Amino acid sequence: MTSPTETEANGPSITLDSETAIKTDTADGKPHTGQSPGQLMWTRFKRDRTGVISALVVIFYFAVAALAPVISALYGKNPYTLYAQEPDYPFLLDDFAMPTGSFGGVSGEFWFGVEPNLGRDVFTMLIYGMRTSLYMALVLTFLSVLTGVIIGMVGGYFGGKTDYWLGRVTDFFLAFPSQLFFIAFMPVVVSLFVSPTDETPTYLRSVAIILVMWFLGWMGMARLVRSSVLTLREREFVEAAKVSGASRWRIVRKEILPNIVTPILVQGTYMLPSAILTIAFLSFVGVGFVEPTPDWGRMFAIGAKIYEQDPAFMLFPGAALVIFVLAFNLLGDSVRDAFDPKTGR
Repeated sequence: MTSPTETEANGPSITLDSETAIKTDTADGKPHTGQSPGQLMWTRFKRDRTGVISALVVIFYFAVAALAPVISALYGKNPYTLYAQEPDYPFLLDDFAMPTGSFGGVSGEFWFGVEPNLGRDVFTMLIYGMRTSLYMALVLTFLSVLTGVIIGMVGGYFGGKTDYWLGRVTDFFLAFPSQLFFIAFMPVVVSLFVSPTDETPTYLRSVAIILVMWFLGWMGMARLVRSSVLTLREREFVEAAKVSGASRWRIVRKEILPNIVTPILVQGTYMLPSAILTIAFLSFVGVGFVEPTPDWGRMFAIGAKIYEQDPAFMLFPGAALVIFVLAFNLLGDSVRDAFDPKTGR
């Protein structure tokens, strides 16, 4: 008769069933699965209440901007009609061309009131101005980020004379006083395409604004990428890729670029609200968008002239701009913390 001791000695003492092993892999009975860096980032971001709220606010702004024509149609107003001259609204403005009623003419017909002097609807001016600013800022940010990444990565990876001359070009552009350059060169760029006696189309004015701002908007990203690449090009995994015979393009694309996505993404979230503020500034000083194109900067310019008589006109565009810029900056901080938990608040 075989004893239990002899039986255990003749073979494995414990036989694990594969399903049992999986079930008992973790304390809660669930199988243990690894998470990618993207999944870890998303998990950390969801725990940040400030970041989630900021993301929802930003998404709301972009949704309103994209659906501005639909909202305007449902609302029954548009940003171009002079409602003070319409027979349906005979008492919209008083004898001094100021909105009748309280708080800038806010009513059930005009949710955010009416514009002094002309009597246009402020609500539709606001959402169409949001559409103009956000779309242009998106294009401008994309071009600036792309240019900065290419120049910074080339200079940082190749080094030597290439890095030296690209660095001097970057320093040259950084020496320009950006605000004065925008004001001085906007009319010059427009005049290259349109005669001074002709009216400038809105699309051409948009292209001119993007070109001028792109011209002086990529240097910060280029310096950031260059410094990041300089710290990575001598790392062990890059040297291993060189030894294995990988091409320069493959090393840049597969080894270096994935490791600098975080600073690029965070810097981009700071560049977009800055671009919106600059676009509004150009319209405010009279070298950006002009009548009748709805724009936040133009609304501020109008409000600055009549704020003593109608302070409510500045409230809605000012609050909308402040909330968006604040939300986007907070979103950038949350994205940075999600990618790098060591910097978490």
